Amino acid sequence: MAGASGTERGPALRARTGRRSRRRAWAELLRLPALFSVPGDALAGTAAAGARPGARTLLAIGSSLCLYEAGMALNDWADRDVDAVERPHRPLPSGRIRPAAALTAACAFTAAGLALAARAGRPALTVAAPLAATVWAYDLGLKHTPAGPVAMGAARGLDLLLGAAASTGRPGPALPSAALLGTHTVAVTTVSRHEAQGGAPLAPLAALATTALLTRLVTRAPAAGTGRHPSARPATGRPPADALGAAGPRSVRGAAGRPSAATLLTTAGAAAYAAATARPYVHAALNPSPPLTQRAVGAGIRATIPLQAALTARARGTAGALLIAALAPLGAKFAKKVSVT
Repeated sequence: MAGASGTERGPALRARTGRRSRRRAWAELLRLPALFSVPGDALAGTAAAGARPGARTLLAIGSSLCLYEAGMALNDWADRDVDAVERPHRPLPSGRIRPAAALTAACAFTAAGLALAARAGRPALTVAAPLAATVWAYDLGLKHTPAGPVAMGAARGLDLLLGAAASTGRPGPALPSAALLGTHTVAVTTVSRHEAQGGAPLAPLAALATTALLTRLVTRAPAAGTGRHPSARPATGRPPADALGAAGPRSVRGAAGRPSAATLLTTAGAAAYAAATARPYVHAALNPSPPLTQRAVGAGIRATIPLQAALTARARGTAGALLIAALAPLGAKFAKKVSVT
């Protein structure tokens, strides 16, 4: 009986092991820990447009998550031959996931992302459609051209605008925040182009300089005389972020002249953003080996979260900024189990 029982447990154990292996492979393909860097786009866009998150913001977040995962699956499908040489451990070249399955997943995620954007309204779909086109164009052609980093930055900026379009129907006020977030993404993507071979110290140095510049821009005081006529305010009654100047809440003071909560959160988010990337970028510049370059790329991806929090806080989206900041430790925790690069 004991032998029979052991015989029965053997196939069951192998089945469970196989299921865990497949789940692990899909987690690697989709780079699931990187998903924690996505919801902040829509929340930052919503805050920059002068609105508070609502049901349509949630639809925008869902659309963003789907389109992000579409890009991840399509990326590995398009690079499967290159990965067979440079990264044979990846899910497709190792045979753990079939290329057809990855391509099918990319198509399904794209369709789901566009459908969710359509549910959020026509303005959201108007932004989501070029976002999806940019993702596919990047993975299928632009990735290995000089335009690759710019395309990736445009995709991240469009993702922020998607939140504004879904929540208010007017993405225009969120353009300054989208430009800042897109610039960060351009810098990180430029570094990532060398993560397999290494040997490019200028890219992490440029990313370090970009981080310093963005930190300054996010936290600097607005120029005098900036602002909009009250009639330009959205239906929520809150002025859009650009009506507060480049830094939004920097000039907003609490009682007795003390800095407001939004100002403190903006400063804290910007400081966390700079701290998250400074050391990895310096190490990659001093020793541009593949492991250190990959570590710098991972740090840059995770640093997107505190940057989103700072952008949201400067637009007086205090609650949204705190929610985004709470995603950072979760992303760091799961990144220890599954690589984001």
